[in-house]
Amino acid sequence: MSRVRIWGIAFGLTIAAVVVCYCFVDKPLALFIHARTLHFRPFFILVTFIPDPLLVIAALIVGVVGLRRMMGRPLTRPFAVALLWSVGLFVTVALKNFFKFAFGRTWPETWINDNPSFIRDGDYGFNPFHGGKGFAAFPSGHMATICFAMTVLWICYPRLRAAYVLLIAIVAIGLMGANYHFLSDTIAGSFLGISIGCLAVALWEAGGYPRLRSNVIPATSWTTLSFDR
Repeated sequence: MSRVRIWGIAFGLTIAAVVVCYCFVDKPLALFIHARTLHFRPFFILVTFIPDPLLVIAALIVGVVGLRRMMGRPLTRPFAVALLWSVGLFVTVALKNFFKFAFGRTWPETWINDNPSFIRDGDYGFNPFHGGKGFAAFPSGHMATICFAMTVLWICYPRLRAAYVLLIAIVAIGLMGANYHFLSDTIAGSFLGISIGCLAVALWEAGGYPRLRSNVIPATSWTTLSFDR
């Protein structure tokens, strides 16, 4: 199956999942979380901070790789992976910010700048190109960021794939448990991050740059995610 067809199927499934969640799941789930998880809220909020240091790390990596090249050092595979990972993170943040502005969805709860929310105001829906932090729930930027970061590592360093999935799951649970996002927000953010990660690796290698993928692929791996076919 071609790469474009794989992505197209995934895109279609994502749209279907978002529509189903928006119509039938997001509101009752947000109400349930609001009523039942208050005592666990500090833990859920804590784990949502996991993606936050990634941009700082990315900026440091770009600086280090740049200095190495200025010194005439070769761009070896680990540094090539790190560079792509870092630059891709900035691209992911830029794209998720654009989509947040384009969709203009309100949040499940009021937690920033007295934002309108579903729980407090019954405000539920999309307000395209509205602008403002109170209208930026969709897609989840945290999920886009962590999924991009883990997708690149999934492709390039497959031995630790279980750890990558665990990190993504922890962040998703934190965002949902803290009622920071509706389920459909996390689904859309995940798809965005995974798509950018796969595309970034494919573009890098299509340009004739050093190969990023590891020669060691676990026998039980999901090879379609790495676009080997």
